[in-house]
Amino acid sequence: MRSFFCLIVSGFLISLACKAQTNWDPEQHAVIVSERGDGRFTSSYAIVHQLVKNTRPSLSFHSEMRPEEMPVWQSEVRQAMMKLMAFPDYLPEKKPICVSQEKRDGYTLEKWEFYPLPQALSTFLVLRPNHLSKTVPAVLCIPGSGMSKEGLAGEPGISEKLNDNYTSEKVSMALNFVRKGYIAVAVDNPASGEASDLEMYTRGRQYDYEVVSRMLLEIGWSYLGYTSWLDMQVLDWMKQDPDIRKDRIIVSGFSLGTEPLMVLGVLDPSIYAFVYNDFLCQTQERAIVMTKPTEKGYRPFPNSIRHLIPGFWHYFNFPDLVAALAPRPLILTEGGLDRDLELVRKAYSLSGHPENVEIHHYEKYADPALRHFVSVLPEGLDRDTYFQMVNVDGTNHYFKNEFIFKWLDQVFLDL
Repeated sequence: MRSFFCLIVSGFLISLACKAQTNWDPEQHAVIVSERGDGRFTSSYAIVHQLVKNTRPSLSFHSEMRPEEMPVWQSEVRQAMMKLMAFPDYLPEKKPICVSQEKRDGYTLEKWEFYPLPQALSTFLVLRPNHLSKTVPAVLCIPGSGMSKEGLAGEPGISEKLNDNYTSEKVSMALNFVRKGYIAVAVDNPASGEASDLEMYTRGRQYDYEVVSRMLLEIGWSYLGYTSWLDMQVLDWMKQDPDIRKDRIIVSGFSLGTEPLMVLGVLDPSIYAFVYNDFLCQTQERAIVMTKPTEKGYRPFPNSIRHLIPGFWHYFNFPDLVAALAPRPLILTEGGLDRDLELVRKAYSLSGHPENVEIHHYEKYADPALRHFVSVLPEGLDRDTYFQMVNVDGTNHYFKNEFIFKWLDQVFLDL
């Protein structure tokens, strides 16, 4: 009986100790600070956080760069990107083939197969205006997370569970382009839409990008490298299509799709123009400043493993890549920090064509008086506070037709 009583008391004391240990304030741990006089850390997270802070990208764009240095820098960015993307040394054994054609109101919907790797089959959709009398510009449309090429085309998914909000013009990017007279080509991101695995039977559009990304990383590749490899094959096909003006090809990326847009733009100087439909940010900085833990003691990481490209931050951040697109026409539709956007403007100015970049902000932050202007973001942010500080209104993240088509009218005044 006495032993039983001791066990009860012991359990009670352990419970009190556990409660004392969990009675903590995340605010007190939001910023990583050493408690030692020599500034060293014992937390592995804190140590790695310092490593990230101390990493200086070697190919950052600098506003003091001279105009004659721009082409050299762009070439160096291109060489680094080729290394990071790790494209395979493989020539497809078969050319893409059209497997179906269906008439729609004012255009034809085509489905094509291509064969990017041994034992691999991938697909894309082509929306081709009826009664073409000459070659026309074409747009490669790359969807965002949880989206598919069918949704971009204004079509239901390959199964009911995979239906996007395809009747909304805020989603149907490719359909919007073909209605304006352009040839629109829509692709899937890996592990989504027709390229997904079992989601059509189970989770629907909650696609499992993580397992595919993990396996790619295990073999020395990356999700972005694989995505860009697939999209490059489609881009190469577009240059051969007899109805497409190969000197007037646009790449339009929404959200997740802006990442392969940057890769294609850096690697292929022949791309004519770009629609960047997301906010612009420095991903390295985002990882450095988002350190505030949750109530459960987890510190957030800004992105999932599908965004991981080993070695990326040794070379550049997203604003550098967008700057490297100069002087080709570019529209950014959802702003970000003016600090990063001014860097892009500077690159376009150095290239001799400041008029070729157009920048819009979320409506909530369209008035400069309502935006945050900072040169360095503070550490200790959670996800929501980060978005507020970089002028992002996530509830209004959609394909910005209201900006894009007015811009395109100006871009193609010569047609």
